[in-house]
Amino acid sequence: GLGDAVKAIDSPVVEVHISNIASREPFRHESHISAGARGVIFGFGLQGYELAVRSFL
Repeated sequence: GLGDAVKAIDSPVVEVHISNIASREPFRHESHISAGARGVIFGFGLQGYELAVRSFL
């Protein structure tokens, strides 16, 4: 699945969610990507993408 693909690559991955997934429906609390990601950013709106890019610099 997607999580295995993320774990299989050498490139760093940052998972970004625009909304605060912890305050949403329970099914949104489970990620297939997080375990293989360098980090997870959520709840900062579109600024989350900028934060993710900055993490690579």
